[in-house]
Amino acid sequence: MRRLLCLLIGLTMLLTPVLSRAESPWPVTPPAVSVGRVERLASVTSKFVDARPIDVWLPADYTPAKRYAVLYMQDGQNLFDAGQTWNKASWNVHEALSKLMQQGRVQDTIVVGIPNNGKYRYSEYYPEKYLALVPADVREDYVRRAQWGRTLGDDYLRYIVEELKPVIDRTYSTRSEPAGTFLMGSSMGGMISLYALCEYPSVFGGVAALSTHWVGRPSAWGTPEQLQNASLPLAALTYLRKNLPHPGSHRLYMDHGTTGLDAIYGIHQAVVDEIGRELGYPATSWQTRVFEGTGHSEADWSARVEIPLAFLLSKDR
Repeated sequence: MRRLLCLLIGLTMLLTPVLSRAESPWPVTPPAVSVGRVERLASVTSKFVDARPIDVWLPADYTPAKRYAVLYMQDGQNLFDAGQTWNKASWNVHEALSKLMQQGRVQDTIVVGIPNNGKYRYSEYYPEKYLALVPADVREDYVRRAQWGRTLGDDYLRYIVEELKPVIDRTYSTRSEPAGTFLMGSSMGGMISLYALCEYPSVFGGVAALSTHWVGRPSAWGTPEQLQNASLPLAALTYLRKNLPHPGSHRLYMDHGTTGLDAIYGIHQAVVDEIGRELGYPATSWQTRVFEGTGHSEADWSARVEIPLAFLLSKDR
């Protein structure tokens, strides 16, 4: 019995670090990149949301003598290193952006990768003011099942604007004004990025939302057809109609594919585009694209990421 007890204790000691790593929503080491370098800010403390490591990608020729635009990206653990992602695919945004900068097509830019919070991804990424516009029973069910009882969308944006951005602007040579501050995300990351532009138009100058998950529900709740509903997308459209920044100094890029989850986004995106036309957005400030035959994955977004980067970060800003 004593030998068995010792064996169990030994196994527990061996397995505990593995279990801890598996439960962590972000990698314990910085991502490896093929161009430029990544600096990890170990933990930006927050009074709003759970603290997390932040990965900042700097171009190979980064120098404090120049000022750089800043692209804040959601789901930061999926951006750079496929070896660290859950599906072994990444955006490779560093390669695309480095290529565009070398070609002189975009302004000098650094990327701030903000990792999602694992279990609480839907808590942080679903806009709170959308929820306020849905029926009470739908809202209560969503908060309980999708958000684990924690509605954190507004707090997450306060974390970015009030806590993270000041750290980035102090640490790096940035263009801190809206014309140098951008957001990008996909799926729910696109949803919260677009919401951030509406809530903080004096902070952010543009947003790219790829494969925006207008239906709002976690894919684990069913097939794409079963995720269809009326109240959540309608709430998003109602909010955007009243709160999108008026045309002028902001840029909006949105897209979607036509297979898998992306196949159900077209009807909602068409209404969002109509809202943009009603508000008077010109093609130079608003771009929506459809990518036939593509779906809802990092591989799909990586294949086209140069397009939103070029639109959002063009040198005429």
